[in-house]
Amino acid sequence: MESEERIKKALEYIHKNGGIDGGHHKQWVLDQIVRCLVEDYETWVREYEDGEEGPETYKWDTGIAP
Repeated sequence: MESEERIKKALEYIHKNGGIDGGHHKQWVLDQIVRCLVEDYETWVREYEDGEEGPETYKWDTGIAP
């Protein structure tokens, strides 16, 4: 998917679901945006979770779909 298409799809998620109540739903929106914008989601998550104390310093949460 081209960069412009990725951005458009990410903005659609924000437009449709960005104002939904509940942190778990907002986290789902963030997860969907990341999936739109990055080419290698699994690598992105691994890099996000990697921190000062090793590969599981942080935990990525995929949230719950609204």
